[in-house]
Amino acid sequence: MKATIDGDRCRVDDVTTPSLTLDTDTAATYAEWFATLADPTRVRLVHTVATAPAGGMRVGDLAAALGVSQSTCSHHVRQLAAVGFVLVEKVGTSSLVSVNRACCTGLPHAADVVMGSLSSQPCCPTDLPVDVDVRAATRPDLPAVLDIYDQGLATRNATFETELPTAEELWARWIPGHAWVAELDGEVAGWAAVTPVSSRSCYAGVGETSVYVAESARGRGIGTALLHTQVTEADVGGLWTLQTSVFPENRASLALHHSAGYRTLAVRTRIAQLDGIWRDTVLLERRSEVC
Repeated sequence: MKATIDGDRCRVDDVTTPSLTLDTDTAATYAEWFATLADPTRVRLVHTVATAPAGGMRVGDLAAALGVSQSTCSHHVRQLAAVGFVLVEKVGTSSLVSVNRACCTGLPHAADVVMGSLSSQPCCPTDLPVDVDVRAATRPDLPAVLDIYDQGLATRNATFETELPTAEELWARWIPGHAWVAELDGEVAGWAAVTPVSSRSCYAGVGETSVYVAESARGRGIGTALLHTQVTEADVGGLWTLQTSVFPENRASLALHHSAGYRTLAVRTRIAQLDGIWRDTVLLERRSEVC
């Protein structure tokens, strides 16, 4: 496991294993991250920028919001930018400050490593909703599945795909026996599936996962129920590695996957474009304990 500070990014660059030993270099990096936040004004500054409208804040406006002088604000911005917590862009004569979304994952992961919470892998979510039924997906479910997927596409925080596939195209992507739907009040309200990462036989037990919940049914535990089935059936079905990529902005999805034993491998910066804009993704992986 390696942590990196490179001026405009803070990230975790490699895999964390259950037998994690915190090496000296990584500990030093994390200490620098935590030390930078050992000031209440900087904590407030990060929070203010992180919760500001998209596009960031000018230093003058940020100083006014924090109740400090502009010179003091500039000093704290420089300290935070040095370790990658915020990004600073010159716009004319002003400096525009925005939060570094990669740190939304990198910093919590560092805390998990330091506190040892990654030393034991959770099996899967346990707080399953009693009113959600998860079953194997069938072809008649595909219209509802596509409608839910289309809702995910519209958020622009779920996938790089921008055009809805046909029902048969989507069905053909999935590993047989590893696609499920969740029903709420007798209606399909979410789905989950695993697709192969490679056609090579050596990777037959490695799959990329997807979980989608209908907009009208979010907050009902459907994602939890789907992920529970997905990971437990993967273990039973001989899939030894599950991986997924999540946009850093999708914090709910990140938290859900962490609860199921997924570990952050890396923040892949500027990995692909969506609507002409370069986006980052968080690469997560779950390893079966039998491998």
